[in-house]
Amino acid sequence: MTVRQNLILGIKNMRRQGRWSIDDMFQMFPNLGERADALGSVISGGEQQMLTICRTLMGDPDLIMIDEPTEGLAPKLVEQVSDLLAEIAKRGVAILLVEQKLAIALEISHRVHVMGHGKIVFEGSVSEFRANDQVRKEWLEV
Repeated sequence: MTVRQNLILGIKNMRRQGRWSIDDMFQMFPNLGERADALGSVISGGEQQMLTICRTLMGDPDLIMIDEPTEGLAPKLVEQVSDLLAEIAKRGVAILLVEQKLAIALEISHRVHVMGHGKIVFEGSVSEFRANDQVRKEWLEV
């Protein structure tokens, strides 16, 4: 399937316009727009990651769960994904984000959960997290 076909397939209700449109996706990720007629299987891994997020948004979800969306992406694509996550949050979609890049996660988060050895070792607001040097040093900093 092409990039455009993948986005169309993600639409949950063809009779009702959701918060997102194909044009929104192509504005956020111009390279997807340029490759709209390319097969999803031949676009780069970074573009496939973007397409996956965009296809999900086409279903107009109230919650999305994203696992390390910036892993392995070029810095420019990391910035685009970060901008998209911020836009998703602005449009009222809740995000459950698992992310190694702390700055990106803290930029869009209201709550922080830090997991270590399969257990939650910290739970609190972003400001509580920022104030907790011990958790950051023990679990997140190298």
